[in-house]
Amino acid sequence: MYELNEKIRDLVPYEPIAGEYPIRLDANESFLPLPAELRARIAQTASEAAFNRYPDPLSRDVTAAFSAYYGISPDLVTAGNGSDELISILCTSFLMKGDAMMVILPDFSMYQFYASLAEGRVVTCGKRDDLTIDVDEVIAKARAENVKMIVFSNPCNPTSLGLPREEVRRLIRSVGALVVLDEAYMDFWDQSLLGEVEQYDNLVILRTCSKAIGAAALRLGFAVASPRLTRVLRAVKSPYNVNSLSQAIGALVLGEREWEAEARERIIASRRALQASLETLAAEFPGAFSLYPSCTNFVFLKTERAKELFEGLLARGVAIRHMGGYLRVTAGSEAENAAFLEAFTALLKEGKG
Repeated sequence: MYELNEKIRDLVPYEPIAGEYPIRLDANESFLPLPAELRARIAQTASEAAFNRYPDPLSRDVTAAFSAYYGISPDLVTAGNGSDELISILCTSFLMKGDAMMVILPDFSMYQFYASLAEGRVVTCGKRDDLTIDVDEVIAKARAENVKMIVFSNPCNPTSLGLPREEVRRLIRSVGALVVLDEAYMDFWDQSLLGEVEQYDNLVILRTCSKAIGAAALRLGFAVASPRLTRVLRAVKSPYNVNSLSQAIGALVLGEREWEAEARERIIASRRALQASLETLAAEFPGAFSLYPSCTNFVFLKTERAKELFEGLLARGVAIRHMGGYLRVTAGSEAENAAFLEAFTALLKEGKG
């Protein structure tokens, strides 16, 4: 009988929360649908697609739209099927078997997954008790372990915290490893290094259309790096990795700068309102949970009742993310936030009683 190898034998497919829930605040998506006028243009674009032809292998139109959106050169950009594909490409291409890749925990779980599939050696570095990154510890451990790649999200998913750009610069300049800086949530903060990427020969920045831009369905991500690294990324990816529809629709969506700016402000306002309400609840129910200062589109809570609260919310039709002793809640519409807060308050009262 054919035997599976040990690195895949016990894997199970990724599955989000199963079931139908009226309120979904578990995936950090934008709660704002694309405008009707833009959706009409998308439909027209889809009807004109050349389905019998392969897509542009370099995704030139959408790459140009992304570059114009962020004010950078398209020569620095590689498009992918979401950041996930790009992380996978980086791990399989820039790591040799047994090479060490560092993650700074807690962080996005898929970093370790793709490194293990590439047969890399995962080195973990913990964060401080307040979940902030100790850059000196990261540098020291990277040197001691001869790390070839460091991958981390900034702002961080799931902690909602950000590392200031001067500290990120210090890290990049202090290690010989390739630093993969996942800026998926940087649209909600102001500490990006996108404009400085050409200054470093060991930096790749990842961006996505799945959060602030509100196009998670497209599975469209971008890697931004020096011309030398970009040339390699374009060479190692599959030739036609981004389909024609995602390319064309992505170019349209990225061209809507005024709407995108308004949407971003509405999402940030939603998160601030959610955070303020939770801070009020934390004062009303002392010791029930603690809240971290977010610079993303979600909030992160620490509580001893995490599993109980998560299951209680599901029973009330509200899906959030349970992560050990923590809960992650996406900022939603005003009605979605209100539904979550009502259910969460009721559960806190039950626990108090």
